[in-house]
Amino acid sequence: MASNLKYLAIMDFTTIIGLEIHVQLQTKTKLFCGCPTTFNPDQPNIQTCPVCLGLPGALPVMNRDAFALSLKTAMALNLELANFTKWDRKQYYYPDLPKGYQISQYDLPFSSKGWLEIDVPSTGETRRIRIIRAHLEEDAGKNLHDESGRGSDSQVDLNRAGTPLLEIVSEPDLRTAEEAKTYMEEMRLLLLAIGVSDCNMQEGSMRCDANVNLHVHENGETIPTPIVEVKNLNSFRFLEAAIEFEVKRQCAEWQRTHIRMGAPGGYKTTRGFDPNRGVTFEQRGKEEAADYRYFPDPDLVPVTVTDEQLVAIRSTLVEFPAARRRRYQQQLGLSAYDARVIADQGAEFANYFDAVTSLCGDGKQAANWLTQDVLREMNERRLSISEFPISSALLGALLVRVTKSELTIKAAREVFATLLKEWEEQEVAPSAERIEAIIKERGLATVNDTGAIESVVMAVIGRNEKAVADLRAGKMQAIGAIVGQVMKELKGADAKVVRQMILDKVGIS
Repeated sequence: MASNLKYLAIMDFTTIIGLEIHVQLQTKTKLFCGCPTTFNPDQPNIQTCPVCLGLPGALPVMNRDAFALSLKTAMALNLELANFTKWDRKQYYYPDLPKGYQISQYDLPFSSKGWLEIDVPSTGETRRIRIIRAHLEEDAGKNLHDESGRGSDSQVDLNRAGTPLLEIVSEPDLRTAEEAKTYMEEMRLLLLAIGVSDCNMQEGSMRCDANVNLHVHENGETIPTPIVEVKNLNSFRFLEAAIEFEVKRQCAEWQRTHIRMGAPGGYKTTRGFDPNRGVTFEQRGKEEAADYRYFPDPDLVPVTVTDEQLVAIRSTLVEFPAARRRRYQQQLGLSAYDARVIADQGAEFANYFDAVTSLCGDGKQAANWLTQDVLREMNERRLSISEFPISSALLGALLVRVTKSELTIKAAREVFATLLKEWEEQEVAPSAERIEAIIKERGLATVNDTGAIESVVMAVIGRNEKAVADLRAGKMQAIGAIVGQVMKELKGADAKVVRQMILDKVGIS
């Protein structure tokens, strides 16, 4: 790649990127038949019927739930909704397309002209990425190829054929691989928050095609290079790596050939991505709309949507991740990092945080506990927030004691850890009564009696003559042992108060 990096250094160009994101909608049955949509790679070709196999005489019937989820997504993406839309046949031959055409939408999609905002990590810039359209279509099956090199036959699994797929097409507004990755990550968070898809990328529920080309600036002229579509990218890492490689490859290709868009040899091409080698590879020439010979599907009636239906669907929308992040920063004073960590864990985790904050009245305190203690314990035990044994009500009650100075943070963490240990080892369910018992059993309640603290401090100083001498000689690290002994006897004491009292008693200002 050294030669390609040289081209990058001497060329003046702008990278142009547009994404086509394909999302499987979370329905129980397929788009035009009653076959289940469950992910089932171990039993190929059992989730099929005459409709999704394209057998003669079988007629499709639209899945209303899939269409409603599509409308919900379009609303979340600020898309303009059409009250009238129709179905079209996109005709091409491929082994995983049993009908010889795909039911999709062409000239009258149900939504168009929207946008999604992203925060670019490296620059901190907020960018609005325009969306051309979102349309509903049926998925194809899956071709399974022998990659051993022994020349075995390819196989076809049609379990996915007919699954409802939402295609979200962006304008070519993205300029870097990082921006493309961030856009897809933000899209996933939004779709999960509104509950339209599980977005499981390993199972193919979310994937994308990246359209990449360069605008080369030479002698006062901007010259577009041929667009390359990199197909079926099913991870954020693959998306970023594929675009980065493709930019370098196109730079090298431009230096070698100077092929412009529309010139001979300058037509769109389709490429795949090999994650093992980190390179893209040519697959075929890219078809244009005319090549697909679109025409209205004669077996499906157009779909009309009333304003009342749109109002009902809009009422089901929840707070979006980006809006949560802004609220956490503006209303609760959280850092951008903490706001992102909490909001990006998903709606359930963010709702848990909201409940804890409401109870304890201190958003920053709640954020510290969730981003540190709760997340750590969840990850260690591989639990979701819905499975976490300490409810938001219990954690909120515990943090109320901290904010009221009835417990130190250290003491509260001991209660928290004890609740989890008892739940794990003894199957004791955490409860408000158990919190009270732990505090009493271990003497964790905050000690505000300065007389009691002074008595223990003087006793510990009296039996630690060497540490006191070291402290008076300027060895400040010696105070740690004295503070530790006091805290062992008075677990509810404030360590800062104890430390200051020790310094006062040994005569150090």
